[in-house]
Amino acid sequence: MAPPPAAAPAAPAPGGRSPGTPLPPPAAQPQPGQTQPGQTLAPPPAAAPTAPPPGGRGPGAPPPPSAQPQPGQTLPGQTLAPPPAGQPPAGAPGQPPAPDRQGRRGGIGLGGAAAIGLGAGVIGGIMATQGAERFDDVRSRREERRDGDVTIIREPGRTIIRDDDRVIIRRDETQAFRDLGFQGRTERLGDESRNVFERPDGTRIVTITDQDGRLIRRTRLDRNGQEYVIIDNTRRDRPNDRFSDEIVVLPPPPLPMPRERYIVDAERADERLIYETIMAPPIAAIPRRYTLDEVRYSPDLRARMRSVDIDTVTFETGSWTIVPDQAQRLATIAQSIRQGLQSSPNEVFLVEGHTDAVGSDIDNLSLSDRRAQSVAEILTRDFGVPAENLTTQGYGEQYLKVATQEPSRENRRVTLRRITPLLAGQSGR
Repeated sequence: MAPPPAAAPAAPAPGGRSPGTPLPPPAAQPQPGQTQPGQTLAPPPAAAPTAPPPGGRGPGAPPPPSAQPQPGQTLPGQTLAPPPAGQPPAGAPGQPPAPDRQGRRGGIGLGGAAAIGLGAGVIGGIMATQGAERFDDVRSRREERRDGDVTIIREPGRTIIRDDDRVIIRRDETQAFRDLGFQGRTERLGDESRNVFERPDGTRIVTITDQDGRLIRRTRLDRNGQEYVIIDNTRRDRPNDRFSDEIVVLPPPPLPMPRERYIVDAERADERLIYETIMAPPIAAIPRRYTLDEVRYSPDLRARMRSVDIDTVTFETGSWTIVPDQAQRLATIAQSIRQGLQSSPNEVFLVEGHTDAVGSDIDNLSLSDRRAQSVAEILTRDFGVPAENLTTQGYGEQYLKVATQEPSRENRRVTLRRITPLLAGQSGR
């Protein structure tokens, strides 16, 4: 890997907000009976601030998970026809296997978790993205401190935690709604925060976060008060466990199809193939229900779902901006997602950001996360994909599409996969 650059090239604007060819946003109206009921809303006052849109992308390092699932609360997923038969197994979710999959037994523990909370806590805990329109702005505003053997790096819109060879990136899970201009309010419920964002049609998105800013639960309430669970990330605490212990290690799944149908290149695929790919069932059994954190940080787990490499959108070095002509290329992806949501409105899609291998792991992790968020924001803002059905995560340079340590535009990309079956513990038919 190349040494960290002195400064990364400037990028025009965070989030690359240029509108594409808008598709009529179908109201992914939930249907009764698809999800379990949850809390009742108590609308407290207090307006939430609005922040300019971020975006992001960058090389990463192995991130850690957190949380373990609990039976009984299941998210609905959709089962489609199984994929065609084909080749032998593939490694990680579409790219080379992540290093150190097993994780260290001395990962980030409770002390580290508390330290994360100092940077990734409730509203305002993570620095907003104001003034960070270019990556050198991000670098210049980083604040670093040590907490035992854990290094906490705060930067605009993100908190990065390094524990020896493991690096994690966290963000305020409600900031994306503010960046999109949602009107919101927040109330404290003991150690938790309840954030309510309301759409003009009266639909409300309720996100519960803990004192460390970690997502616990996200639901959608329609105008009649019917609640639909989108994400249940409830922690099943094992108080002495470390985050590294939460990484799920599974045998690599056999690959029952040609590799080009397991990871589909958007540039060479039509809408039918993209829809089939993102809505396909897992290619191997899902042993149990998993939390969002486990899914985000476990390559063996994500490898059980097919993915679409959105190679129609790439990025300049050190940038997370999406230019107008590339934004238009997200139309087919958006249409496929919206089509899936029409029949199953609780689907959850993970937008994964990637970088090439040039630069430091911290820079790359930050960039990749911003790039993923840029794509998610355009899918919502320009193409009507409900923001609550998208979640993002940056993986930096862990999963290179082209095996090179040199600058590579192909490696500076975003990938999309459906993760509902992993969250719901559904193995397909």
